[in-house]
Amino acid sequence: MKKRKTLLILLAFGLLALAFPELTHQNKDKAVASGTVGKGSLENAWLVPYFGKNYRYFSPVSYYLLNRGYTHHRVHNTILDAYQTCETTCPGVQFRLMECANKHGGKMWPHRTHQIGLSADFMLPKTRNGSAHRLLDHLGIWHYLLSADGRGAYSKRVSIDFETMGRHLLALDDAARTNGLRIKKIIVQIDLKEEFYASPSGKKVRQRGIYFAKSLPRLVDELHDDHYHVDFELR
Repeated sequence: MKKRKTLLILLAFGLLALAFPELTHQNKDKAVASGTVGKGSLENAWLVPYFGKNYRYFSPVSYYLLNRGYTHHRVHNTILDAYQTCETTCPGVQFRLMECANKHGGKMWPHRTHQIGLSADFMLPKTRNGSAHRLLDHLGIWHYLLSADGRGAYSKRVSIDFETMGRHLLALDDAARTNGLRIKKIIVQIDLKEEFYASPSGKKVRQRGIYFAKSLPRLVDELHDDHYHVDFELR
C-alpha cells in the first residue's frame, strides 16, 4: 500500500512537472541570445523567481501557463540585483515584474520584441492619495488594459508613482552595467515622459542619458501607460 501511494505521488509530481516546467527548472550555465529583440531566439534561458522579498511576477497565467518568465542570465541577475537595491532606495514598495520571454525566445504575441531574453516589462508603481496603492496590481494579464491620462492618473485618487519608477530605473541601470549589459531603450507612453522627468529621480535618469523612445505607433503608445518596457543590450 505504501509503495502504491509513493508511486502515485511520484506520478502526480511528474505530471505537474510536465505541465508546469517552471516547477523543476534550474538556472545554470550561460544563456545564448541570437538575432534581435524583434526577431531572434534564446538558448538555455534562466527563469526569474516568481517572487522575492520586494517583488512578485504579476500573473500565474503568464508565468506557469504561457511560460513567459524567462530571460538571458545577465538580465535575470540585473533584475534581481536592482530589486535588492530597491529594498534600500524604495523601502516598503512591492514591485511587479511583468512579461519577459519564452523559454526558447521567439515570437510572443502580442509583443513585437521580447524574442531573445533581453527585454522585460515592469509594472508602473502607483499611489493613492500619496500612499502606495496595490489593488490594481492584482489584475494579472488584464493589467495591460489599464488606461492612464497624460499626467499619469488612473482615477481621481490613483496615479503613477514616477519617483519610485525613476529609482527603480536607476537601480536597473547600475545593475545592468555590473552584469555586462546596458539599457538600450525604454518604452513608456510618450505623454507620461514629461511627468516622469519632473520627478527628482526622473531628472537623474535623464542626466544619465538613458534613451526613451521619442515616438511610437498609436497602438503601441496606448498600451504603454500601465508599464514600462526595457530593452537591454550586451556590452
